[in-house]
Amino acid sequence: MKQNEKQIVLAIDEKPKFGQWILLSIQHLFAMFGATVLVPALTGMNPSIALISSGIGTLVFIAITRGKVPSYLGSSFAFINPIIALKILEADPQSGLPIGSFLVGSFLVGVAYSLIALIIMKMGTNWLMRLLPPIVVGPVIMVIGLGLAATAVGMVTNNPSGEYDLTYVTIGFVTLLITIITAIFSKGFLSVIPVLVGIIGGYLFSIAMGVVNLQTVYDANWFVIPDFTIPFVDYTPSLSWYVVLLMVPVAIVPVAEHIGHQLVLSKVVNKDLIKDPGLDRSMLGDGVATMLAACIGGPPNTTYGENIGVLAITRAFSIYIFVGAACFAILFGFCGKISALLSSIPAPVMGGVSILLFGIIASSGLRMLVENNIDFKVKRNLIISSVILIIGIGGAAIHIGDLFSLEGMALSSIIGVILNMILPGREDIHFNEMFKTEDE
Repeated sequence: MKQNEKQIVLAIDEKPKFGQWILLSIQHLFAMFGATVLVPALTGMNPSIALISSGIGTLVFIAITRGKVPSYLGSSFAFINPIIALKILEADPQSGLPIGSFLVGSFLVGVAYSLIALIIMKMGTNWLMRLLPPIVVGPVIMVIGLGLAATAVGMVTNNPSGEYDLTYVTIGFVTLLITIITAIFSKGFLSVIPVLVGIIGGYLFSIAMGVVNLQTVYDANWFVIPDFTIPFVDYTPSLSWYVVLLMVPVAIVPVAEHIGHQLVLSKVVNKDLIKDPGLDRSMLGDGVATMLAACIGGPPNTTYGENIGVLAITRAFSIYIFVGAACFAILFGFCGKISALLSSIPAPVMGGVSILLFGIIASSGLRMLVENNIDFKVKRNLIISSVILIIGIGGAAIHIGDLFSLEGMALSSIIGVILNMILPGREDIHFNEMFKTEDE
């Protein structure tokens, strides 16, 4: 029996019973929790604000899509490196980059999503496929994962002083082992949240190793207002080409990811969400959610595949469940003890799960190339992928004084798009040929 032929437990517009509503909402909260708080933990942002912005973003997304798309929005992994790079420069007085530049960049990413939504509304989706075929998107996704490899390994091997620490290495690999075992051998609900299980297991092991200081958790209040970062209050937004070129081109990946999620989700719920409510509305939902997140100090948002996996397993599609999960996320963000607990998680625990997550990101790019039968005997494909990988992972950069700067992932993405457009032999395909699901 195909997935779409299985019995639907709750339809998209069906309201669940109260107890069922709470449990299913918490399940979706757990599914996104590990990845959503991992992004701010890696970038030095506030995990509580990331939770709040994900909850607000999800509610906004549901409103814009008129309650027809059961999706949860969480922190996007694509922007980890650009945010880290911008925050390092902000901390350096000699760079001249003002405080809050990374949030300006995040806001501009949301603007880019919204502009793409407007173009989709007017012109459809085929133009996007011409710009972002698998031979471009696949290697760019690989660059995201492989470019973060050193960050994950550094968190596992080095203590806060920057020195090699065997205790940290042990904690990191125990965390990684727990995550792998959960992902491979667990069934049912646990199989959906291996990252969260890995973080919990690694955290408990860290306590046993004497690395965690729980006093901050004991001392924290139950209710606190997080340190939101508000434009024109905490900083004065300033636009620079460096910020634009470092952040906005990376939106190529979440855009392609978003469309893939909508296609897969359409098959799961057996409704054509690309037509109704429309890809333009769901993309606009992503854009507005990301802009709102930037306005309170949160990372860019994106739809989460983890929650689509939960939908496929439970067959409970009710939009009310996602409203509940979003409200729980907002409440958790205002809980001081949860915030202190998240802040107390040692770096090697996050590093341990990151080794797997960043590797999976890179492997996802490779999977896209394989599933779309990209032939590397064709010189065109070999050239495009090779140039993207080396420029992106090698950290190549173009600097023209203080006016123009383009580097790393952003540079590789743009060059990939240009090469795809100018090299002979380009084939025009549609998005439904690019993203395939297991039941196709």
